[in-house]
Amino acid sequence: MSSAATLRGGASAGGGESRHNAGMGAPTGRQFPHHARPAVLVFAGLDPSGGAGIAADIEAISANGAHALPIVTALTVQDQNRVHGLQCVDAALIERQARALVDGGVAIHAVKLGVPGNAANAHAIARVITHLRKRDPQLPVVLDPVLASGAGDALSQDEYATKWLHILLPLATIATPNEPESLAADYSAVPHLLVTGGHSDGPTILNQWHARLHACDHAPARAPAPRLGSVPASVPASPGAPKRTWSWPRLPGSFHGSGCTLAASIAAALARGLPLEDALMQAQTYTHRTLSKAYAIGAGQLIPRRALHT
Repeated sequence: MSSAATLRGGASAGGGESRHNAGMGAPTGRQFPHHARPAVLVFAGLDPSGGAGIAADIEAISANGAHALPIVTALTVQDQNRVHGLQCVDAALIERQARALVDGGVAIHAVKLGVPGNAANAHAIARVITHLRKRDPQLPVVLDPVLASGAGDALSQDEYATKWLHILLPLATIATPNEPESLAADYSAVPHLLVTGGHSDGPTILNQWHARLHACDHAPARAPAPRLGSVPASVPASPGAPKRTWSWPRLPGSFHGSGCTLAASIAAALARGLPLEDALMQAQTYTHRTLSKAYAIGAGQLIPRRALHT
């Protein structure tokens, strides 16, 4: 839920096809009455510092022209620098909350996934998405694969954080890992990846968008890789040359909630009907601005100023 440079370890964008399956057309031309706003269903943890998690998602989604439907998956004990504990919400309650929205007639135009907390919650979320996709097969799902905090603190009750990730990855339209997260799991089931580069060195951050037109055609070749906290890591087969790379100037300081901000912004843009490339560009531009105007609530990491007018 934190980042050390900009755009959760980087800022880059990319675009092209959108929606659930690579090769399907991007969402275009969505029209909303002047009194309506597209809604994004959000599953994420609650961060008491307000810098990351579902608080960050709500702010970023609102700032990008959509309405957040927040469902808390886990309660965390944390500040702007460290995570000290996590308590998951009951999986049945998570599913009931989502079903109440759907059954109540709320139109859901995108889904943003953060920390589920454990595999049981991930399965509940997967059931909700599967149900929603029966109504809208191309419903965009943006997955922020937060496997650990920026300090390496665990954000899952399971022994391995990748356990829940493997449940949700096949349902994602796009995942937004930073560089360490991109090495910690096999992302071959995801049509689109935006790998952010803020954990690298140098004055410039490169974010790379990879698009897999046939994600399941080849089994990934795997090799040992560095460990991310307590997560067993493996390197999937290379996704090949990036479809597009964005370059952003590195900002001074470190930030709490930059990855949440970026993924939520992408979800809001897709909910509004933007093609994926435009959504990635807009979300990165917005996120970089929030980091350039970040503020402190105490010593350590800065909080992105997601309400840019304040």
